[in-house]
Amino acid sequence: MTEKILTGKNIVIRHDVIELIEHWTIAISGLVLFLTGMLELPMSKRYYISSLPGMGWSADYMTSLYLHYAAAIIFTAAAIFHVLYHGLRQERGLLPQKGDFSASVTVIKSLFGFGEEPPMHKYLPEQRLAYVGMAFIILMLIISGLVKTYKNIYAPDMSLTVVLWATWIHNIFFVLFFLAFLAHMAAIILKPNWPMIRGIFTGGVRLDYARRRHPLWIAEIEPAPAAPPEVLPPVPPAAIEETPPLKEEEPAVGHTEEDDAQQVKTDK
Repeated sequence: MTEKILTGKNIVIRHDVIELIEHWTIAISGLVLFLTGMLELPMSKRYYISSLPGMGWSADYMTSLYLHYAAAIIFTAAAIFHVLYHGLRQERGLLPQKGDFSASVTVIKSLFGFGEEPPMHKYLPEQRLAYVGMAFIILMLIISGLVKTYKNIYAPDMSLTVVLWATWIHNIFFVLFFLAFLAHMAAIILKPNWPMIRGIFTGGVRLDYARRRHPLWIAEIEPAPAAPPEVLPPVPPAAIEETPPLKEEEPAVGHTEEDDAQQVKTDK
């Protein structure tokens, strides 16, 4: 994950390119799955959708089914990549933490003017809870969808009980997926969350917004200021001791050069 503070541009990078591709791949393929799943029901002709310009294909069940399969392949591949990529990189920022439920209540109340929002990490507590909920919904959709696909392609005589269970699970979690999508869109409508919309498209959010609402995250990625060099205090002049000059050794009183010469002869 590339998290970088661009002080000069007042931007902090919240999501890198890979995360943006993951997000939009899952979002777009999920939207196609929703639409094609609805078209597999007998609703295109009933509500005159097929009479709209360019929508004649929507009345064909097999066309909708093949589009559903294609979107499902992309959706499943993106979900598996997300788990493996971030799991191998040990990125756990979106996993729930202790106290997230009570913190979510506090944050939601603050959005409507009741109390103050506590300082946050990169992700809000309700984002972490919603992430786990959406992950479970996606998991159940993939498993039940694989059972239904296997039945359609390889095992048309599959047990009716298994088919009914897979169908009910797929339908129930299809509705939950749609409701979770609406909740996701509703969260963006709230004014305090508007600065995060930019991050969905560019990966970056305003630095001043991040410092105000996500100070714990900024503290983690912002480099610590370098310590100033140690400056020793000046030594006062009075404390400087004057070194006395060296004195030349004076010859002893009465000592002459003749005495030195005589001493040399004696030594010999």
